[in-house]
Amino acid sequence: MLAVAGFLTIGIFLALVLSRRVSVLLALTLVPLLAAVVIGAGPRLGELVADGLSTVAPVAIMITFAVLYFSLMVDAGLFDPVVSRILRWAGGDPLKITVGTAVLTLLVALDGDGASTFLITVSALLPIYRRLGMRPLVLAGVVCLGAGVMNMVPWGGPTARAMAALGTDGAELFLPVLPAMLAGIAWVLVAAYLIGRAERRRIGVGAAPEVDRPRLNRPARIRFRLNAALTLLLVVALLTQLADLEVLFILAFLLALLINRPGWDAQRELFTRHGHNVVLVTTMIFAAGVFTGVLTGTGMIRAMAETLVAVVPSGASGALPVVSAVLGMPLSLVFTPDAYYFGVVPVLAETTAALGGDPLSVGRAAVLGQMTTGFPLSPLTASTFILLGMTGVDLGEHQRFIFKWAFGTTLVMSAVALLTGAL
Repeated sequence: MLAVAGFLTIGIFLALVLSRRVSVLLALTLVPLLAAVVIGAGPRLGELVADGLSTVAPVAIMITFAVLYFSLMVDAGLFDPVVSRILRWAGGDPLKITVGTAVLTLLVALDGDGASTFLITVSALLPIYRRLGMRPLVLAGVVCLGAGVMNMVPWGGPTARAMAALGTDGAELFLPVLPAMLAGIAWVLVAAYLIGRAERRRIGVGAAPEVDRPRLNRPARIRFRLNAALTLLLVVALLTQLADLEVLFILAFLLALLINRPGWDAQRELFTRHGHNVVLVTTMIFAAGVFTGVLTGTGMIRAMAETLVAVVPSGASGALPVVSAVLGMPLSLVFTPDAYYFGVVPVLAETTAALGGDPLSVGRAAVLGQMTTGFPLSPLTASTFILLGMTGVDLGEHQRFIFKWAFGTTLVMSAVALLTGAL
């Protein structure tokens, strides 16, 4: 009974999300609540929802302050000198421009927001590409690769969803795949080099573009140095697990406010400009808490896993994470992140646990490709169309050009994750 109810709940949720007839927020909350009432768990709804919300609260807090912190850093011009130096280094060489595009994207994408990454990088580089006669297709493709691998950061959408769905934190889910992510970054740079070499062979080396960078006054230079030092310390603290991620981001954001926007009017302007991003993400995380809280608390997740265990060979516990990792990137073209992370991952994780494997390995496998390397190619994400609209590239042409390179990123990371024991 519980297994049937669970499969029906997830099936209805996936159907509603993929059909786009209702919002993801409504599907995440209404479907499990109705399912709980149908199976007789209505009197426990308050308890189930509260348990789910308490599980995802740390993730929601981290996301809130991470988005605000990196949005503030972008507004403060932390990455502007990087843009100027990359362009000066690249000159008129298409190969260097392409590699510089990858480096810039990797840095800007630290904020974990694909839309802002595309807006910043394409705005800065598209005029250079046009001046040198480089194809916008190359710009869209390389930005896609850099943004894809960086979408694995704990404050990015996929990893945050995986943590919320599995009730874990960045230390358990993200840090084990950090070596794989670094390998993915190296692969992106190699891919950019190879793509850029082909572009150089096609058009040759042109005249170096002029780069204008306004001079900063002394207070602005001091703020820039403080921002750079604060961001570097934050990254080091995150990687060394100096404290919980949400605590680190809260402290870093408060310090960043004191440095850049000490007055209330300036702070209010920041919240007005970027608050909608925070609300969208955190609301979805709390809705996911309702979904997982009900399915877990009623026993539906466990019942579904037990059903799957009965039909899956006993030696397949190690295969599920590997298969999930390899298929995650192509499945980005079919599943929205909410449908996959909240509908598919919990069942696969519980099945893996029942077969004697590590359930978190399924979550790690998912973030190696599902809506990370795959999101800038997926027609299911709005930011993909921001990238394509700004560059003027057709979706089909973009997918044909960059799919093999993006899938290569997932394969490289999956191999490293397997070798390091993350899977």
